[in-house]
Amino acid sequence: METNPSEIKRLHAQIEGYVQGVGFRYFTLEQARRLGLTGWVRNLPNGRVEVSAEGSQQDLEELLRKLYEGPSGAYVRDITYEYLAPTGEDFSFRVTF
Repeated sequence: METNPSEIKRLHAQIEGYVQGVGFRYFTLEQARRLGLTGWVRNLPNGRVEVSAEGSQQDLEELLRKLYEGPSGAYVRDITYEYLAPTGEDFSFRVTF
């Protein structure tokens, strides 16, 4: 079922904890693609992982739940996030550097 463009939102999140070097970006990529989201994920110099994803509110909430779980080997201490207006700039989900 296609999502109405007016229902599309953007999730911007920063994940804190033991989240680098444990496959967190590729875990996020897999989850986002499974949900049909667009956007990106990247490591930050401060040790956090940053995510920007666009899709339906329901799919973004599911992604957020998965981010709290993380891959095995990761430890998520906290996630700071907000919902914003979509940019529509991305056509797929990717890992950036």
